[in-house]
Amino acid sequence: MALGIGLVGLPNVGKSTLFQALTKKSVLVANYPFATIDPSVGVVAVPDERLDHLAVFSESAKKVPAAVEFVDIAGLVKGASEGEGLGNQFLSHIREVDAIAHIVRLFDNTDIIHVDGEVQPLRDIETINLELILADLETTEKRLASLEREVKRLPDNNAGGNKEVLVEYAAIQKANVLLKDSKLAQAADYTPEERLAIKGLHLLTMKPMLYVLNREAGGHNIDESRDGRWEKLEHFFEESGASYVFVDANVENELRDLHADDKATFRQEYGVLDDGVNGLIRAGYALLGLMSFFTTGKDESRAWTIPVGSTAPEAGATIHTDFKTKFIRAEVINWQQLLQAGSYAKAREQGLVRTEGKGYIVQNGDVMEFLHS
Repeated sequence: MALGIGLVGLPNVGKSTLFQALTKKSVLVANYPFATIDPSVGVVAVPDERLDHLAVFSESAKKVPAAVEFVDIAGLVKGASEGEGLGNQFLSHIREVDAIAHIVRLFDNTDIIHVDGEVQPLRDIETINLELILADLETTEKRLASLEREVKRLPDNNAGGNKEVLVEYAAIQKANVLLKDSKLAQAADYTPEERLAIKGLHLLTMKPMLYVLNREAGGHNIDESRDGRWEKLEHFFEESGASYVFVDANVENELRDLHADDKATFRQEYGVLDDGVNGLIRAGYALLGLMSFFTTGKDESRAWTIPVGSTAPEAGATIHTDFKTKFIRAEVINWQQLLQAGSYAKAREQGLVRTEGKGYIVQNGDVMEFLHS
């Protein structure tokens, strides 16, 4: 399932450094705007201790984690929607991803130039979001103009295929009202039909968004200085209900090639105890509405990626299409119950392995075996 998260932000907020830490893939990093011209793409393993335990349990020869794709998109600047910087090129790259990780700088450092001269995280967020809003506003205005002509030509009964036009018209009107008020289109109250209808426009502000707050170890971080900037940012998160995670992109990049034991020692020295990269990857996976089920055995233990709410046949299709088209049943057990039982045989004796049919909704952490005709 190739779903991508775009790393977005102003120049010099740490996007490319974070991308290096995420993917262990060398990309151009420099202390000046537009260091990244073409988007770089990296496929990143999703950290999952459940898979680690299952691999040990089954003495698996191979372990295959779930994965998520991150795209490093060059820094946006004010006026991008009107062609400033690399303008529409950046916006087109954002349009191609499924979700947005908005990197926000939290530290003051005179050696790292801020494109606006000073670090004001809330203003930085508003700058980026406004460019996305303006780009979407242009899209919705064009589509509305076309739809209005179609609506005027509709017969009075508005039956049959006309309903689709009316549903799309209503959805885009809702989005347009918010965009004109400098708000994200995702904040509107859409019906399921309207949400489906507006999906085809690929609006930037309809994409799930996660704010990634980049701190600097030993530096002057605004969440510690309490000079008013952090309080404004906190209020924004509370009011909007937006999700956010903390990272220290520089530390994570320096630690990326170290052994786990060495990482722990250096984290103590840096005072960065949490693995921000792992937290970001997990949050990004959840942001995309994804979860994992597992298969495990001597040959391999594997985490399979499916959308939350998938049925057993839909989950089976990620392994092989026959598991969906010729699905008979699935044997299911929670990963913890399997480990606690000690073996599949004991789990069956205890009645922990369930037989589920086509309508079963797969749960996060299920271990599954499929039977097909």
